[in-house]
Amino acid sequence: MPWQQRGGPWGGGGGPWGPRPGPGGQQPPDLEEVVRKTQERLRRILGGGGGGGGGLGLGGGRGGRRGILLVVLAVVLVWLASGIYRVQPDEQGVVLRFGRLDRVTAPGLRYRLPWPIETVVKPKVTRVNRIEVGFRSVAGGTREVPEEALMLTGDENIVDINFVVLWKIGNAADYLFNIRDPEATLKIVAESVMREIIGRTPIVEATTEGRQRIEQQAAEQLQQLMNEYRAGILISAVQLQKSDPPAQVIDAFKDVQAAQADRERLQNEAEAYANKVIPEARGRAERILQEAEAYRQEVIARATGEAARFEQVLKRYIAAREITLQRMYLETMEEVLPGRPKVVVGGESGAQPVLPYLPLPALDGAKREAGR
Repeated sequence: MPWQQRGGPWGGGGGPWGPRPGPGGQQPPDLEEVVRKTQERLRRILGGGGGGGGGLGLGGGRGGRRGILLVVLAVVLVWLASGIYRVQPDEQGVVLRFGRLDRVTAPGLRYRLPWPIETVVKPKVTRVNRIEVGFRSVAGGTREVPEEALMLTGDENIVDINFVVLWKIGNAADYLFNIRDPEATLKIVAESVMREIIGRTPIVEATTEGRQRIEQQAAEQLQQLMNEYRAGILISAVQLQKSDPPAQVIDAFKDVQAAQADRERLQNEAEAYANKVIPEARGRAERILQEAEAYRQEVIARATGEAARFEQVLKRYIAAREITLQRMYLETMEEVLPGRPKVVVGGESGAQPVLPYLPLPALDGAKREAGR
């Protein structure tokens, strides 16, 4: 052979097991012996029992095969047991099969197929998250973000708006898979919605009594957009932290507000005075009208009564003229004479030249004096 002449690739000659043995030389290693020793070492490592070998050791390696099977079975059991997982009360379990959504599980002890067949993601669905727009919370206070805070109002003024959005996960599957970055999307949409609402609102309303209405409208529109995006986000509230004019003009704006407050105060005082005077005037007018109506009814009733009385007297006068004239004379005297001094003159006395006189008032006064 060529390598016998030149020493071969292993040097020396005689093939890969060294020099060819000569008389009394070294024998080549026994291949079956090498395999047997290797199997014995594996049995000692895996805990298998010994056994007689023969051939290539296939008949005596039953204990080794049992050990290998036990190890494989233990590995499989551990692998299967790794599919057990727990979902906490504030979480939802989203199970993915080969990276694709398979199911959503409720809180409790659950099972999934082991990795890499199935994996589970457990987002916290009851935690209320917070997004800040127009400012950032830092240690010891806040930091303004003017590019987010300054907005144009409906009457073409600028207002400085800081607000927060409180939200939580409403649908874990939609939250994880429908939008790439839900929090960033929510922040952008919240700023856009607030700018739209402020753009329809005058600055006075946006900085005073309209704040609650703005918060409510922003929460409703933001939730509607999140539902359209199928973002799986539930809006809890939108809260305005600040709604003021820019710092450069806030003093002038306060003066304007003070003037408007004075104007409203004076208007309220005038309305209060009018509400007091007008009812009083209406009451007096009503009283005068009622008095006039009562006087009219009185005059009409008196005239009607007098006319009726005159008719009765006329009837009696026609029936008994002399008696009626005498009675009318006496009644007239009763009305005229009371309270006046009287002189009684006797009737016709014939030849008497002196009229008899009876001083009734003097007698009446003397009588009173005597009675005292």
